[in-house]
Amino acid sequence: MSLSDDGGYGGDSHRGPETGQTRTRLPDNDGDIYGPGRRSRTGLSSRNLVTIVGVIVLLLAAIAFANRGGSGNSETTANDSPKDPGHTQPTAPTGTKAVDGKTGGIASGFAKTEQGAQSAAANYVVALSSSAMYKSDERDTIVDAVYTSSAAAARKESLRKVYTDPKFLGRVGLKPDGSTPGGMTFVSRANPVGTKTEKFEGTTATVAVWYSTLFGLAGTGSQNPVAESWYTSTMQLQWVSGDWKVAGFTQKAGPAPIGGDQAAATAKDMSKAVQGFGGFTYAR
Repeated sequence: MSLSDDGGYGGDSHRGPETGQTRTRLPDNDGDIYGPGRRSRTGLSSRNLVTIVGVIVLLLAAIAFANRGGSGNSETTANDSPKDPGHTQPTAPTGTKAVDGKTGGIASGFAKTEQGAQSAAANYVVALSSSAMYKSDERDTIVDAVYTSSAAAARKESLRKVYTDPKFLGRVGLKPDGSTPGGMTFVSRANPVGTKTEKFEGTTATVAVWYSTLFGLAGTGSQNPVAESWYTSTMQLQWVSGDWKVAGFTQKAGPAPIGGDQAAATAKDMSKAVQGFGGFTYAR
């Protein structure tokens, strides 16, 4: 928009020919031989300002409506399911509190919804992949908090055999009693990237969790340096006593992305990072 369109800043069409004579402009009236006086620039600027403000308001309203439609239509309410089960919904605020407490240091009290089941699965993957699983007492606490009572009993025994096997512990760089060698930092941490509901029937759910893991020993001379791996765990969940519990799960490798070209951290930096950065409570 040009301000000269209304005569405000353009050429002065009311100026007479340059005759060298002085001309006096009289107050506006019907008898002014030179026509009506020039319109106020202030008036023109006010109208233009109103127009510009109006356009800005309309643009802001359109953007707000588009954003509202983008997130509101793709997410479901606390008690609704996605209209297209095969389409992964983006993570966005739902107004539903993720959890209302902790059991054995693990998030608990998830909502009885698809998103609640996804949140539970993500947090359970983190717990079951943690370094605490290598300590007998902590492992039993995690199993009791994560599994159904019937599944927990069987899992405790099978996990005990795995995590107390000297050969297994030796392969990962730990001592036969499961402790970490001096000067080393044992790292075992899962980092969920996303979740997907495979099946949901109110009190049962099947949820897949895609995640990366950091695993190994950080320290000078480590024979098992911390490395990254990728997995997908599919959990069968049941609604038991007001919360989601694991009845069983399967795990497969990948999908794994191509590694980046970043230089690997030093053993010291890796140890500091693991000790200095805590984990999250994951929620949908």
